[in-house]
Amino acid sequence: MPRALRLLRWLPASDWLARYSKDDATGDAIAALIVTLLLVPQGLAYALLAGMPPETGLYASMLPLIVYGLFGTSRALSVGPAALTSLITASAAGAIAAGDPERFLHAAIGMALLSGLILVVMAALRMGWLTNLLSHPVILGFVSGCAIVIAASQLRHLLGIDAHGENLIQLGFNLFSHLNETHWLTVAIATLAIICLVLPKKLAGALKRASLPHWLAAFLSKSGPVLAMLVTTVLCLLLQLDQQGLAVVGTIPGGLPQPALPRLSQDEWQQVLMPALLLALIGFVESISLAQALAAKRRERINANRELLGLGLANMASGVSGSFAVTGSFSRTTVSFDAGARTPMTGLLAGLAMGGVALWFTGGFTHVPQATLAAIIVMSVISLIEWRELKHLWEFSRPDCLAMAATLAGVLLINVQTGLLIGVVLSLGLFLWRTSQPHVAEVGLVPGTHHFRNIDRHDVERQAHLLSIRVDESLWFGNARSLEDLLYDRTMARPEVRHLVLMCSAINHLDASAVESLQSLNARLDAAGVQLHLSEVKGPVMDLLKKTGLESELSGQIFLSHYLAVEALG
Repeated sequence: MPRALRLLRWLPASDWLARYSKDDATGDAIAALIVTLLLVPQGLAYALLAGMPPETGLYASMLPLIVYGLFGTSRALSVGPAALTSLITASAAGAIAAGDPERFLHAAIGMALLSGLILVVMAALRMGWLTNLLSHPVILGFVSGCAIVIAASQLRHLLGIDAHGENLIQLGFNLFSHLNETHWLTVAIATLAIICLVLPKKLAGALKRASLPHWLAAFLSKSGPVLAMLVTTVLCLLLQLDQQGLAVVGTIPGGLPQPALPRLSQDEWQQVLMPALLLALIGFVESISLAQALAAKRRERINANRELLGLGLANMASGVSGSFAVTGSFSRTTVSFDAGARTPMTGLLAGLAMGGVALWFTGGFTHVPQATLAAIIVMSVISLIEWRELKHLWEFSRPDCLAMAATLAGVLLINVQTGLLIGVVLSLGLFLWRTSQPHVAEVGLVPGTHHFRNIDRHDVERQAHLLSIRVDESLWFGNARSLEDLLYDRTMARPEVRHLVLMCSAINHLDASAVESLQSLNARLDAAGVQLHLSEVKGPVMDLLKKTGLESELSGQIFLSHYLAVEALG
């Protein structure tokens, strides 16, 4: 077997390349064409949002797509520039650059490279579980906050004024102070662009009912960015609106990106580390959730660690291309999926097509109004704002509502990195608080059964000399001492009790502090003439008890079931 084919076997792409068919090629080619048409305006728009030169939006849509197609496992995910990663890039690079455009560019490229490297290392160490630190409420708060900041940051392009800011307060103050400078021609073009963006969505129902191929109806319903860019660019060109003060993209250098590494000092590399970690985690969470949702529709499997590798290498490819961080795009992915993308070849073909655009068609983007790109960004992020979820969480879980609200407030009032950090720390703090105060219930026998339930919720049978307690949490240093005191106090409050049976069905783990507290509780109860018994101990917990010697020290017994314990001690 040739060496090239032997190497190919190590690529995730070999799984689908070996079975690639003519039907696959047809579906992938159509989907790639549609994705390319959407990538052009979105690439330019997200470069604007990231504060990068417009050509970098095209660069981020070439090599990263090809690399992900070879190493990723999702057959539908479209990787490339996205709103959240662009905003994080703009915020973090702006703080590092301090107004220096060249430092900004190198910081953004460095973040893409470093975030990719972090993902690759996570893949090698099988550390996909780290993303679990981002709870669903925190992610919702972060995404909603970012969407609001993104929309607010683009108002200056929609109004034609100069107003910057790192958070909503700064943006709002600067926008208000420059409101009298509003450029009404820019507002008119922005309004026209918004109409072009909204119209296809409003016609989505009619398009689905029309006798059109499914993929064509799906594309037309999401063709707003293409329509907006086409209409406003032609209008700008015909009426020479750029000479009347309308801001346009301007000249975009043609050709493919030249591979290069960012020029950053050691101190600057340290500064980009945390934003790069943030980009890695957010990008992976966004991509894997979307990939898994689509894979489920086709009964396919997603390998999380291979996804880490594929997305990591895609980000490294983006950095080497002189561009910013990339991730899975919801809008392009759903269009690609509906258009019939059957394998990752869609991404490879779209990446190659974007290379052709960069080589031969960049001259056509010179007169694209910046207001149009800003409108594309605003309309794409509005749907990400989840106000209703705050109300739902308030009714369902106040601590989770607090985590979402704190994350949202941090993003809006401070910056995106701090907002997410607040959310993660608060979520972990709430988790520690919950587990340090576990639910403890006295249980009794449900008449006519072998089942035990909470005495406060059910009509059950109890025995005066026997106290049955169920602890609904694993035992660790955060709750062991308080549980020891609680169990001892409850037992001493009933002088007639001679047996305390601890029902362990919900205990999955014990740490050293918990074992020590159980030993202390056993000794204290024994001195008071009460025996400590355990029931329904799980295998791993039982193994720990044997290793620590607590099994032999116990004043009472260990029973297979709680019913057997009550029968034996009754």
